[in-house]
Amino acid sequence: MTGYQPELDDTLSLLRALQTPAQLQSLPAHAEVDDDLVQQVLTEAAKFVAEVVAPLNRDGDEIGCRHEIKDGFGHVTTPPGFKDAYQAFWQAGWPALSADPAHGGQGLPVVLEAILYEMLSAANHGWTMAPGLLHGAYECLAHHGSDELQALYLSKIATGEWLSTMCLTEPHAGSDLGLARTKAVPQLDGSYQLSGTKIFISGGEHDLSDNIVHLVLARLPDAPPGPKGLSLFLVPKFYPDGTRSAVYCDRIEEKMGLHGSATCVMRFDEATSWIVGTPGRGLNAMFVMMNAARLHVALQGLGLLSAAWQKADAYAKERRQMRAPGASQTSLIADHPAMRRILDTQRAWIDAGRLIAYRTALELDIAKHHAEPARREAAQRWCSLVTPVIKAAFTHQAFYGASECLQVFGGHGYVREWGIEQIVRDARVAMIYEGTNEIQAIDLLVRKVLPDGAAALTTLLHELRQDMDASHAADAQALQLLTTLGEANHELVRACAQDPALAYWVADDYLRAVALALLAWAWARIDAGLRSSANQEQLNPRWQAPAQALRHWVLPEFDMRMNIVLQRCLNASTTTSI
Repeated sequence: MTGYQPELDDTLSLLRALQTPAQLQSLPAHAEVDDDLVQQVLTEAAKFVAEVVAPLNRDGDEIGCRHEIKDGFGHVTTPPGFKDAYQAFWQAGWPALSADPAHGGQGLPVVLEAILYEMLSAANHGWTMAPGLLHGAYECLAHHGSDELQALYLSKIATGEWLSTMCLTEPHAGSDLGLARTKAVPQLDGSYQLSGTKIFISGGEHDLSDNIVHLVLARLPDAPPGPKGLSLFLVPKFYPDGTRSAVYCDRIEEKMGLHGSATCVMRFDEATSWIVGTPGRGLNAMFVMMNAARLHVALQGLGLLSAAWQKADAYAKERRQMRAPGASQTSLIADHPAMRRILDTQRAWIDAGRLIAYRTALELDIAKHHAEPARREAAQRWCSLVTPVIKAAFTHQAFYGASECLQVFGGHGYVREWGIEQIVRDARVAMIYEGTNEIQAIDLLVRKVLPDGAAALTTLLHELRQDMDASHAADAQALQLLTTLGEANHELVRACAQDPALAYWVADDYLRAVALALLAWAWARIDAGLRSSANQEQLNPRWQAPAQALRHWVLPEFDMRMNIVLQRCLNASTTTSI
């Protein structure tokens, strides 16, 4: 079976449904980004992904990374072809797509970079883990690094010549970063000696680039306990004079999936480092990249779900099994309603998910470059509220949807030959990345919705309703869900004020409901784009089946989730009154 192929025509259709070129051209930084440029960049990206990165996926899984100790240091060898592909990647300028030209970047919109990484994750998630951290490290250093650190490291990271890591988690502390014990001791020359152990460090050691720049959370000697006592430090694998730092890869984890990416246990043994930003403000320095990081993980989910759907759809169209209803002879798997339901449902998630993700990437561009403060504020509101939703919902669907796609293969899906089982294994970790999905749900409800009485979300829902016409079926359904969600918010805010624990019980169901309402909105936008397209007759058959699947098998879940949330609100009210 062939490897992943980027779905460029679909992507361009969704970008047009969002009026992407017009929105970008309203930004001074992207005034020259027209439809032709967007298509040219994405066409070349799709070609690189399909021809260079995708063919390495199977070897990445089956051969994986190897770790050995030499000269006292841990060395990691990546799978065959990975290094050459990465060297070609950065030399072609792909990591620098959205970086500032002053730092060696191309200054193109974030939305193009986002689509590139969606394709890469679909083609070879393990390989993509290496450059996937560059954007966050670049933004962090660009906003908070000293002039000296920027001069030494920023352009190398912006171009991707040197890769980077984020060293956060420790053996005794998973998502609770406030428990970190890694120490940074000040030196007379202004540097710090960094000591401690970090785990689950993607790309902590490898042979892809000549240097690796580690960004590490650590605690100064007089720092208070908890997250406010953390500072951020930079320590490279090699210093400017060529000497190697006291940073050791003690081992790599044996993982369920992502064998092409080395997940390392890193030990810092009084390694010379430099502070990034202000002492005690390490988490703030990291959070400058939070929305972009959540978007990228959401796109990992969409990419992996897309790759799984491609394999299942191709298999269903070539293999015959039993007779479908009304058939007189053995039918293609694709003709069986049960399999059609699986395939069309995942396709509905992919299409709507892409539109929401691309809109989020556009909002990141708008938040950074728009001339009007009110529009920048609206973009920030979108990103703040939507990024936890899409990170959680799309990575959840990647794993469970890929498992559904495996079902299309029957027993053949459970063996390695067809490659679908790798996608299921690789997809599982995205539900954990960038804060577990449960943490995303808590962030949405407890930190974003409840503190202002749902005012920001109410404004967002109002904005989503503005460009809809209830005379069209897709718009009418989306309007119904958005309205129901808005009404439920009032009851939820009231009930949570009476029972502070309630929000934590219903956060997951609430996030899922918000995600489903956004899916309905996205499909309404897709439908509107098709109605206005000159090629409507040609495009409609492609989109009709997933649109029906969304109505019949996806959106009905919204009522269930809302009922769960509102019933808990009622119970809380009853308990309080008793």
